Amino acid sequence: MIDQIVAKAGGMEISQRVRDLAGTALRDCSERFSEIDDVTQVNTEKVLSAFKVHRVSDVCFNSTTGYGYNDRGRETLDRIFADVMGTGEALVRTGFVNGTHAITAALFAALRPGQSLLSVTGTPYDTLLGVIGVSGSQRGSLKDYGVGYVQTDITRKDSAGVEESRDIDCAAVTDALGASRGVRAVYIQRSRGYSDRRALTVSEIGAICAAVHDSDPEIAVIVDNCYGEFTEIIEPGDAGADIIAGSLIKNPGGGVAPAGGYVAGCRELVEAAAGRLTSPGIGGECGATLGVNRLLFQGLFLAPHTVAQAMKTAVFCARLFELMGYKTSPGYLDQRSDIIQTIELGSPELLELFCKGIQSGAPVDSFVTPEPWDMPGYDCPVIMAAGSFIQGSSIELSADGPMREPYRAYLQGGLTFESGKLGIMLAASMMEQRGAEKYG
Repeated sequence: MIDQIVAKAGGMEISQRVRDLAGTALRDCSERFSEIDDVTQVNTEKVLSAFKVHRVSDVCFNSTTGYGYNDRGRETLDRIFADVMGTGEALVRTGFVNGTHAITAALFAALRPGQSLLSVTGTPYDTLLGVIGVSGSQRGSLKDYGVGYVQTDITRKDSAGVEESRDIDCAAVTDALGASRGVRAVYIQRSRGYSDRRALTVSEIGAICAAVHDSDPEIAVIVDNCYGEFTEIIEPGDAGADIIAGSLIKNPGGGVAPAGGYVAGCRELVEAAAGRLTSPGIGGECGATLGVNRLLFQGLFLAPHTVAQAMKTAVFCARLFELMGYKTSPGYLDQRSDIIQTIELGSPELLELFCKGIQSGAPVDSFVTPEPWDMPGYDCPVIMAAGSFIQGSSIELSADGPMREPYRAYLQGGLTFESGKLGIMLAASMMEQRGAEKYG
């Protein structure tokens, strides 16, 4: 009966072999899924407790206009985010256009002309390079304001540049601080970005924070928390980070927040970030919410569950493609600290087919064929598959990758595991079909 209903609706073009492999993958992943559920339960309790402590009511969902003075919902949401992120203060605003914007506010909050920024996780994500001034000559970058930049890498690698150990090298942080003059902020990118390293765990971020603060308590540790929220039971703020930043159309928006970002940390730095977002002297006191408060509250409430759906989607993807003979990272049994899954596909054709399959399983724009293009902020053509209800939402199932060797796909998101699983199976079938046509 179910098969007849699916067939009548059009069905999904998924081969029987992929369906069989998917069944095996599901059985193999059952223990990991249970562990993810345990994390979700803790995080749900944490969020719900914050809602109760700060007495959320429907008054918090009221809209403000103009200057946005005395917006109870905005102020309450800031306090809830601070509690959940393990920090003293938070600034949650739709005025942040993306995660890069929120991170930029955090960087400018911590740095002054003549000082330097040290990245301890290697080269930052592509879109931050222009912010720092590593690439391009954008007016208003940190470099343009006289802020220096140095970097090191705390992941241990062999002579070929392949990560050889799960241990991080905190001594490299201390050495870099000793060798660099004027460093007043240390940048940590929790997630992997377009690199081959794994995401850092919160305990590892805490170890880096301790190393930095032992060297100089006045140095601010800034954490790019994108893709990592609610994947563990604690956040970088709990582990000693001075300021963290992220996007609301990733994990903490729960797939409901229509836009925005956040910074959370100590009072001085959050106030400085607010002054960067608006203007000094106004900071976070103004900013009309224009009726979106309810969506931001609701998104945060749903976030632990939604993140769990994305993590299960990633684990399933890893196992299915391992069974198909591909190299994945993390492996399906590996510890995770973000929602990103990579699959090394080895050719531009397979990367395009993978993204095409993910796109075909989207609820929005499933009929669109993704093509590589020169996306602003990137140094090579990038292909992106994203059929999302909210444009650019990375908590919804999406896949992308730079068109360069080893042609690695970066998959993230999935509002529901059931739909995420189907998208991955469609991608696998599309790749399998092309292989049969080419070599069969």
